[in-house]
Amino acid sequence: MSKRRKFSREFKQGAVEQTYQPGVTCAQVARELEIGANLLTRWRREAEAAGLAAFGGTGSARDAELMRLKRELARVKKERDFLAKSGNVLCQGIVLRYQAIWRCRDEFPIRIMCRCLQVSPSGYYGWVDRPPSARQRDNERLLVRMRQMHEDSQGAIGAPRMWEDLVEEGETASLNRVARVMAADGLQGRPRKKMRGQKGQPSLPEPGVENLLERDFTALEPEAKWVTDITEIPTGEGKLFLCVVIDLFSKLVIGWSMHHRQDRQMVLRAVEMAIWQRQGSSSVILHSDRGSQFRSGDYQRFLKRNTLICSMSAVGHCGDNAACEGFFGLLKRDRVHHARYPSLDAAKADVFDYIERFHNPRMRRRVARQDRKFSDLFKPSVETG
Repeated sequence: MSKRRKFSREFKQGAVEQTYQPGVTCAQVARELEIGANLLTRWRREAEAAGLAAFGGTGSARDAELMRLKRELARVKKERDFLAKSGNVLCQGIVLRYQAIWRCRDEFPIRIMCRCLQVSPSGYYGWVDRPPSARQRDNERLLVRMRQMHEDSQGAIGAPRMWEDLVEEGETASLNRVARVMAADGLQGRPRKKMRGQKGQPSLPEPGVENLLERDFTALEPEAKWVTDITEIPTGEGKLFLCVVIDLFSKLVIGWSMHHRQDRQMVLRAVEMAIWQRQGSSSVILHSDRGSQFRSGDYQRFLKRNTLICSMSAVGHCGDNAACEGFFGLLKRDRVHHARYPSLDAAKADVFDYIERFHNPRMRRRVARQDRKFSDLFKPSVETG
């Protein structure tokens, strides 16, 4: 193995000066000096850029070590900057690492990025040249729709609800596949917030009113079981109270009312809205907790006039009205906990948007899908002659 040649500063300057002679090319001078044409061209660019300060090294061992350390420092800086941009893909799959290299291909050398992410350059170039598979193209098509749905929900829905909406649109993707595509793109729903229970003095039971649901929140037909409750929403102008009435068959919010005071009139307006939407005239069980608004005489007389059967939770058992509490949990997780309402009107507008433009349309589509499944199940077969 031949020893690497070293060139002094004077040699480099003299070689560069020869390239400026009339009728002489860099390739010709390099061939005469028995050096590479690219090397001579690089010396010429360095001389034009630095002038008299070019070729500062003397070719000594100290200068060689200094240049080696400079190259090592530049390499380490590039690795550091790339790892800061690549995120945590080192713990992910090979494809995600290739994608990180592809995103940064114009900023860092490919081989340095491959070494940092522990992949081979040949594998990366093979992935670049490989055409996308049919599954990958279908995932990209799904991802476009999933991004739209995630944006429409203001980032509220996660993989389970995303999968339900896609199935309603006719997609055949499984829940695990939807979760994988969302995770790869960084889409995620809003996590459930853990709330500490509050200990309070339970109210006295209302004479003659029992718990008719007994925590059975299923209904085989609409207008059989309703639940109602009240929650509060903080705003810049004080608390906004929301009362809802939910049909346990469809999970639709069929009645709601909002007010800055928590009184029985707000409850009556919510129940009245539910009655306006009732199609039949049969009795309906209306379940609530034992708040003072639901135990008031006006409320009880209103229920009797409209053939509503009053049902109340047991004393001190909030789980008896878990269906309504669950809706309030979704509302606050999807909207309230991620918003600051400067006024009561702003909170009312956002709650209206959630109930009538997000929650109820989703529930109606779910009911329609269940009806289609039921009709297909019992659809008579047609005999062909």
